Formats: sequence, structure tokens, C-alpha cells
Amino acid sequence: MVDREIMEAWWNAPRLNSFAGFFERTASGLESAPDLGTPEPGMNLLSFDLDCMTFWDSHRRLWGHFDSHYFASIPYRLEEECRLGSAMLLFGQQAWARSGRSATVYTLGAGAGTLARTLAKLGDGRLKTLCCSPTNGNRVCFFARRGSEDAHFHHGPFFELDDERYATDENLRPFRDGYDILFEDTTFQMYSPDRESQLDFIAPRIRPGGLLVQLQKLSQPNNGSYLERERQKDELFKPRFFSKAQIAAKKRDVLDTMMDLQVDLKASGSALRSYFRYAVITWNSGNFYTIVSSNSLKSLGSFVTSMVRPAIPPEFCYEDLPHVLVNASKDPIPSDWAWRASRVPF
Repeated sequence: MVDREIMEAWWNAPRLNSFAGFFERTASGLESAPDLGTPEPGMNLLSFDLDCMTFWDSHRRLWGHFDSHYFASIPYRLEEECRLGSAMLLFGQQAWARSGRSATVYTLGAGAGTLARTLAKLGDGRLKTLCCSPTNGNRVCFFARRGSEDAHFHHGPFFELDDERYATDENLRPFRDGYDILFEDTTFQMYSPDRESQLDFIAPRIRPGGLLVQLQKLSQPNNGSYLERERQKDELFKPRFFSKAQIAAKKRDVLDTMMDLQVDLKASGSALRSYFRYAVITWNSGNFYTIVSSNSLKSLGSFVTSMVRPAIPPEFCYEDLPHVLVNASKDPIPSDWAWRASRVPF
């Protein structure tokens, strides 16, 4: 249980204070939209995979204001959304087939919940999804294009969803027994570098056999390496969508402060090891990492091997993937896990 002092620190964190105006204006479409073009996934990078293309076709119809800013800010993050989303959909469908109940997915943060809404729409009753955001503009965008009654929204920060809230809030009724997938999308780094306490709050909500998926921006042991990866992002990717003035403004208003709340890969792995037997890095773009964790080797293996290979140019990827981060000494992760072959449409 997270103590009162930690909870108070989260309430005073940048995400709810110094960053709040930026997120509200961006989510409301008042500023920070790319002024040089709207991102679209490179389907050649995704090997024209049918599952990823199908996911994207629904995803793009449900975008809110924040999506164009977000996907234009992180190199090849949109391709990763299609890759992750199609794997999550399959995992949820398989969970529904085994249990006969709707699978549950929680995207913790994630703007206007476009991923959650897409999964609910494509799941067609087999998946129920939840997202949360303290930003009113995200709430407005969520309900403007909800996509499915199986998609739910909580207007508030992730740490409001405690035992009492789940017991009394009817909007949370489908999720009282936990989640098959919990996705933390660049959220922890806006509140605190204390990953142990953050995981302590959310990990109990993951069902047996469930997954924690995280998209994190990590610091590097060598600050020069971190800065070089930032330079690559700011000079070789973001200028496709943003002006130099926009790039400089975001660095000044958000990114410099956020650096103090990031942790490195070693610290992230140490925190995950306290709650999960297994964790695997499945994607890397500069300082950004996707990490999938579970206490079930079977579930983790099923998810990882259902993904197509990372859709990113090699010069932006600094890891040999998949990369095992946490491994149980008994029944360890096999060394021969491989990405799924792409399903190419005829």
C-alpha cells in the first residue's frame, strides 16, 4: 500500500501542476499540433502485415487532438502502436476464448485513450477497456469518438483508482477483478522516479497470467549517450512534423523537467524484479523502450512471439531485441523466442 507521503508527492508532481497547462492546451487542440504534417505509419517497416494494417485502419478514425502531437514526437512510435495494438487484441481475444469472459485492458495515461478505444471497437464485446487522464481535453476527445460502449474513461490520475474507488464507482465495475493487460504509457516519468512505489500501486491489479506493458523514456548511465539519442530524435525525426521553434519550446517547457523523473534501465529492471518473474524489452527507439513483464512464462511467450519484428530503422534502435531484462532462475525464458512472421495481404 502506498503511504500518504508518497501520494501527496504524486499530487504535487509536474504532470498535475507545471505540465498541466501544456497537456490541456495540446489535448484541446489549441497548440502543439505538428505544423508540418500528420504522422502515418510506414507500412513497409511493418512488412505490410495484415493485422497491423487492420488495427491502423480503425485506430486512425478514432484519433483525438493529442495523438498527432504524441506520434510526431517519438521516432516510429506510431508503428509500435500498430504492432503493440494488434498483439494486445490477439492476447485479449485468446483470454476471452479460454475464460468466456471479456478480457480487460487498462491503458494508464495514454492521452485520449485511442489505443483503448480501438481495442474495444475491434474486440466487439470480447475486450473491455479503460483509460485514465487528469486532462479534461482528453476526456472530451474520448467521448467525442468513443467507438464502443466497451471503452471506459476515468477523469483523473492513475493513483485515484484505489480499492475504494473500484468498489464504489460503477464505471469501474467491469475491472474490479483486475486486468489481463495493463499498459503504462510514458506516465510514471511525469510523477516520480520511484518506480517501486508506482509498481506497488498497480501490480496487484494485474490478473494471474496477465501482462504489464510499459512504454518508458529512460535515462542512460552515460549522459552523453542520452543527449546524442535526443539529438538524433530532434534533428532527424521531429523536423518532419515540427518547426524548430516548436521543438525548442517543448524541450524548455516539458522535457528538461521530465529528465529528473526518469530512471535508467538498471533501475527499471530492479523495480520490475520485485513484482515480476519475467521482463523482456521488445522495442527500443533512442531513449524510449517497450518492456513487457509477467509472472507467467506462457503468457509472456505467447504475447512476445505474436508480435511482428520491431518496425524501426536500425540506426534508431540500440538494443538487440528481444532483450531479456528479468528472468526466473527456475523455468527461465527460452533462448529461441522469435518474432511472428508477417501476415501479408494477397
